[in-house]
Amino acid sequence: MAEVTLSQRLRPYRVLLASRARAQMQYRASFVTDILGTVGVGLAEFAEVWVIFHNVDVLGGLDFTAALLVFALSNLAFSLADMFVGHLDQLPRYIRAGQVDAFYVRPLPLLAQLMTSDLSLRRVGRLSVALVALTVALTTADITWSAETVALIVLSVVSGTAIFSALFTAAGGLQFFLVDGAEFTNAFTYGGSYAAQQSQQVFPDPLRIFWTFVVPTAFVAYIPAVAILDIEDPLAPTWLAWLTPLAALLAWGIAAACWRLGTRHYQGAGG
Repeated sequence: MAEVTLSQRLRPYRVLLASRARAQMQYRASFVTDILGTVGVGLAEFAEVWVIFHNVDVLGGLDFTAALLVFALSNLAFSLADMFVGHLDQLPRYIRAGQVDAFYVRPLPLLAQLMTSDLSLRRVGRLSVALVALTVALTTADITWSAETVALIVLSVVSGTAIFSALFTAAGGLQFFLVDGAEFTNAFTYGGSYAAQQSQQVFPDPLRIFWTFVVPTAFVAYIPAVAILDIEDPLAPTWLAWLTPLAALLAWGIAAACWRLGTRHYQGAGG
């Protein structure tokens, strides 16, 4: 029997993603309107940063340029994760409608089907705002450029996206238990996104510990930004930024456990 190649294994996913993309772009007016809406969300979040630093020069050890870098890294990572797995927060709707049972009879794994069931291209708008903000921050900040700096930026984007994706996946697993508890899981996903945009020095110690070691959103943007800009923070030394992949792995370990528990708990639309 011929060995199945990686390309052949990924072919069903490519077909699904391509079909979802074509479906969303079929109605161009609606598609453009959705993108403009997500651009508005990104600009509104940026406006909050600008208004704060229009009134103060430094907040939480960061000036405007440093805060812009934190904002850009966190929004870029969250936008990428939200594009690919953010629709997992619609899982309660699938459970109530009995659609999850239909996913189980298909040959692809349940999580893979849910991840490819709704590729949200409209979120490109918020992603574009984050890319522009990141470009401005990197070109205006006082950065000593080196191969390590470039590697750290790439590492923070990849690991930050993985951390937010893990949060969405963990929230999805918990939804099997909390069908009507979206507010609880959103506190970790969207709440974590908001916390990642802030300087961790503005939080009291219990919250700072929570957003660093329990829900590791501090590793998404603040800790890498401190290392990139060489900002002194006794609780966030520069070497800590290189542990962002470890934080992502730990987050995915918890997410995988939550997903496994949730899918084992689910008994079908008939209860």
